[in-house]
Amino acid sequence: MKALPVALLSSTLAFIPSSQAADDLRGSIASDYDDNLDTLFLHFHQNPELSHFEFETSKRLAAEISALGYEVTEGVGGTGIVAVMKNGQGPTVMIRADMDGLPLKENSGLSYASEATQVGADDKEFPVMHACGHDVHITALVGTARQMAERRDQWSGTLVLIGQPAEERISGARAMLEDGLYERFPKPDYALAFHVSASTESGKVEIPLDVVASSSDSVDIIVHGIGAHGASPHRGIDPVLVASQIVVTLQSVVSRTIPPLESGVITVGAIHGGTKHNIIGNRVELQLTVRSDNPEVRTLLLDGIDRVADGVGRSFGLPDKLLPEVHRSPVETTLPTINDTATAERLLAAVSSKMGEEYLVVTKRQGMSGEDFAYLVQPELGVKGVYFTVGGTPKSEMDDAPSHHSPFFKVEPEASIKSGVEATVISAMELMPGK
Repeated sequence: MKALPVALLSSTLAFIPSSQAADDLRGSIASDYDDNLDTLFLHFHQNPELSHFEFETSKRLAAEISALGYEVTEGVGGTGIVAVMKNGQGPTVMIRADMDGLPLKENSGLSYASEATQVGADDKEFPVMHACGHDVHITALVGTARQMAERRDQWSGTLVLIGQPAEERISGARAMLEDGLYERFPKPDYALAFHVSASTESGKVEIPLDVVASSSDSVDIIVHGIGAHGASPHRGIDPVLVASQIVVTLQSVVSRTIPPLESGVITVGAIHGGTKHNIIGNRVELQLTVRSDNPEVRTLLLDGIDRVADGVGRSFGLPDKLLPEVHRSPVETTLPTINDTATAERLLAAVSSKMGEEYLVVTKRQGMSGEDFAYLVQPELGVKGVYFTVGGTPKSEMDDAPSHHSPFFKVEPEASIKSGVEATVISAMELMPGK
């Protein structure tokens, strides 16, 4: 089922009763923001950490949630945390927030911009910033934990909160699963998560009914050649030329391999090779990202990369032992994230009813970003997932909003955190009806 057009949203939700704020959830969240969450966000923003190295972030997150009465376990899947609150009979709902930053030097112009650096897995030191809003997500997780703990008389079931590492390397969810996330802790009936979006107006909420994020695969191609003098190219086989032809030919895989109405992306994000102007080297390395929205297209794209690399290599006369090598990352790979439609419809109605229809938006997907939340809601696991979006850019700044993963990235924290907490609490309580 496709996401509802904007024009149909009002009529679809017309039957929903007007907002009732019996316990003033919004007011409680606002007070918590002023007293706690504002300061906590600044701490997380100024102290980002790289994927799988979120040591201090997870420690602070665990301490904040533990203080609210949750049973907290640290070190799950490396740096992940799991917090559990059992509150009688009922469904188990898991709420996930990702924790990691990116190796970028922040240039947002914010007074609280990150100046952090960190040594990563390759023993190199990088500047680090929250260039994708994960600081918003973990701050909102603490806010959600507090609201749910204070409303235990209004819901029944088991609440599981997780701080997940390494979403940026699309490997943290699998690491937690492999470390027994669904065996050591209550397995959820439902899983929830949200992502702040710089391309959506601050505080607005979007709950897609189907595809949320694409599959993502990192692929490396090693192109071999036969070295020679740059003035005598006929004496060798130029790997720069071979690699260049591979890059160009790869663009035909999407346009001529997959059905025209399907979506797919093959982007060559990096190319490295050569040492000097007049030397034909013997090696060039390509780094690719591959995106699709369904498994069949994903297979066509990956097989197409293998075929192009091999074919171009042979066309330049490379011997079998020097044909290009294609390596698919076993770590940086994820499935499409697809919401459970019935659950998404249920939460869309609940959030619209409680927050007000003016908080709901429907936008057009602008790209094919990947998200490893997909591993937590694989169909065979029987967990119904809903992943939604919360806007983070003021309306007046929408035309010039920097992209995610940019050194200029910034979001408006107050509106996004408040709406993120409110929509998440409403959703969790909808799935775990009161006693």
